[in-house]
Amino acid sequence: MEQTLELVFKNAEGDTKVITVTDPREGITAEEARTAMEAILAANVIETSGGDLVEIVEARLRVTQLTVLQ
Repeated sequence: MEQTLELVFKNAEGDTKVITVTDPREGITAEEARTAMEAILAANVIETSGGDLVEIVEARLRVTQLTVLQ
């Protein structure tokens, strides 16, 4: 199974933007994800077509299982 961590924000125009982290560390907690998201907002290093990221929406872990059909 593959895992990705999705960090969901709103930008200045109110649009939802997702930052995807592939292969996150096993056992990452909601608190750790929120701390990382707060650091991203504080650093103001990401700008979207709708302006800067301004609000944390949620962090979610997506697990994908691939089954090959033969």
